[in-house]
Amino acid sequence: MNTEARPLVSIVTPVYNGAQYLGECLDSLIAQTYQNWECVVANNCSTDGSGEIARKYAAKDSRIRVEDSQEFLRAVPNFNRALRQMSPASKYCKIVFADDWIFPECLEQMVAVAEEYPSVGIVGAYGLQGRQVMWAGLPYPSKLVSGREICRKLFLEDLYVFGTATSLLFRADLVRSHDPFFNESNLHSDSEACLALLKTCDFGFVNQVLTFTRVREGSLLAFSQEMNTLIAGRLYDLVTYGPDCLSTEELKSCLDQNLSEYYSFLARNLLRRRDKKFWEYHKRKLTEAGVGFSRARIAGAFAGKLIRAVLNPHGALERRLKAGRVRKDPHFLPGFEEKSETR
Repeated sequence: MNTEARPLVSIVTPVYNGAQYLGECLDSLIAQTYQNWECVVANNCSTDGSGEIARKYAAKDSRIRVEDSQEFLRAVPNFNRALRQMSPASKYCKIVFADDWIFPECLEQMVAVAEEYPSVGIVGAYGLQGRQVMWAGLPYPSKLVSGREICRKLFLEDLYVFGTATSLLFRADLVRSHDPFFNESNLHSDSEACLALLKTCDFGFVNQVLTFTRVREGSLLAFSQEMNTLIAGRLYDLVTYGPDCLSTEELKSCLDQNLSEYYSFLARNLLRRRDKKFWEYHKRKLTEAGVGFSRARIAGAFAGKLIRAVLNPHGALERRLKAGRVRKDPHFLPGFEEKSETR
């Protein structure tokens, strides 16, 4: 098919000091079997030569252009600024972070699903996260899933298939109609963006590994793991978007389970002598979710753990040892992976 007859895909690559992997990322774009794309490298005041690397690629391939920021922004605001640089002529939009890359058939396969099903606003796929295949769970084939159903599966079955921004393709008009696209006050804004869009569109999925997300330490990731921002993000998503797809009884059941897990987590941290910052964060998140912070509920959860530990001391020890092994596994990440602040 004539390249010009195929819809244009705007690829947005935010980068801050990503010189180590940026070339590998851009090489993966050039290797795509689908050729009608543009790439905007949004350079966020890098000091390591990232801008120079991007400009070398742009000089060789006219589909690549570099937008240099005049001021440094934190990660999520920088993602939003990068998205505003995409071409007004593009039909689809894809973020590919500077330390990630995509397989050669990624655009080809994702665009094919979106073109086949006009109601699809987001297309996902399996992805490699480090060495692990992630975001599985949908049966083969699952090229078209209703937006409501995919949200219900998230809340009722804990089935998360959104991956990271690198693993998704969006209809560009949906991105343009939500400005800012990512909620800049939400550390897990990638999942929230999907839930917001799926109120009015469907979800497409390719049952193939099409993207690679690099696992590495970074300020957002370290903060997310230390504070367990994931549990607060799940509560926020449930309270904000659960009423759109769950019955009153289902929502109540999910909320009860979520809060039970939340307070169980807080109870475990009573003995860890967590600092004021930790407790203020979770008090604020519980209050923002409209459920409030209950010292009595933490005390109850803590008492329950003590009783179980006394009645089954060997079981408690085994769980602690198992938890220790999980934390030391370099490929273990909590469900919603956070990317580095250096994006």
